[in-house]
Amino acid sequence: MTRAPLARPAEKPRVIVEHPDFYVVHKPALWLTHPVRARVDVPDLLTFMRGETGEADLAPPHRLDRETSGAQILTRDREAAQRFFTLFKTHLVGKTYVAVVHGTPGWDRFTLDAPLGDVGLGGANRIAIRQGVVPDGRPAVTDFRVLDRRAGHALVEAYPRSGRLHQIRAHLAHLGLPMVGDKIYGRDPGVFLSFMETGQTPELTARLGLARQALHAARVAFPWAGAQMVAEVPLAADLRAYWEGLPDPTC
Repeated sequence: MTRAPLARPAEKPRVIVEHPDFYVVHKPALWLTHPVRARVDVPDLLTFMRGETGEADLAPPHRLDRETSGAQILTRDREAAQRFFTLFKTHLVGKTYVAVVHGTPGWDRFTLDAPLGDVGLGGANRIAIRQGVVPDGRPAVTDFRVLDRRAGHALVEAYPRSGRLHQIRAHLAHLGLPMVGDKIYGRDPGVFLSFMETGQTPELTARLGLARQALHAARVAFPWAGAQMVAEVPLAADLRAYWEGLPDPTC
């Protein structure tokens, strides 16, 4: 299948924290974290920041999906990159996300401990990369907290204790709380294939409710040089506008 051209993002990355060893940058939605050979038409954060700073050794110790906005770390030298490799390997980097989902859970806090793996092609699934809760999957644990509810939606904070592919999106879908705008795990099973054929059309956005998945990396925390580093990125403007545009039952 030939991929359709992707929409060009209007927003540019901005530095949230500048440290001698690393940057924490707000990666806007629709930017790749780093160059991808198959998508030369899409801007990426790493190339942009190398051009802005002149620092050729910048590197991402983790990666946000193209449609996910928020806090992205970039190391400034090889020593810092190695230190972050160890921090991630030993699960000492905490990442907190905020998502807008369809549905209003009856709980305020919930921990889902459910293994994730490939669903497999066949039946209703025609997407090879789709993940799901499967008995022989890899261990995956996500802590959830409801921040607010309105008009059949919830604003949910997610803290993944493991780092599986599409973990938050797959876990939310398993809980019956599909993310707004999610082309793979959302309420419309045919939307991803339509997107691959046509790109992000106005009709597709109307089907999804939002032009991208409603997931934002709001906070990252990790130990560094004897102190606890914390960086926070306010909820992206498009997600905030979607949420604030929903009817508020308290008004």
